[in-house]
Amino acid sequence: MPIAGKSNPLVGTWRLLSWENRSADGTISYPLGPQPVGLIIYTDDGYMSVAIMRADREPFAAGDLLAGSSEEKARAAESYVSYCGRYEFRGDFVTHHVELSLFPNWSGIDQERLVAVTGDRLTLRTRPLLLNGIEQSARLVWERV
Repeated sequence: MPIAGKSNPLVGTWRLLSWENRSADGTISYPLGPQPVGLIIYTDDGYMSVAIMRADREPFAAGDLLAGSSEEKARAAESYVSYCGRYEFRGDFVTHHVELSLFPNWSGIDQERLVAVTGDRLTLRTRPLLLNGIEQSARLVWERV
């Protein structure tokens, strides 16, 4: 179970400040552009939800969620990350038990993040993992809302 209440510094709503992926050779990339926007919410009863998107997403021409062209839907999916579920906070890391995800492969699995909280800043990092054939670590910095 997550640590509840004041002893859990994750509880609350956080706004994304930056997301960068760093490869083993030091190369930095920005998966959703240099200024993505997003929110992550941790509740004191053990649930979390995260949504991140490119800041410059184009609206569908039809203005209808279900009537977008295949290309519009593909662009929308490529520019958005979202998942939610239960979480467990263990001090220097948090495990997100993904229940629902835009990316179907994440539904039903765990996502572990290394945690650092300093004042109103939250940094979540992945351990090195293989992304597009390159070993990388993601680093997301959030600010408490």
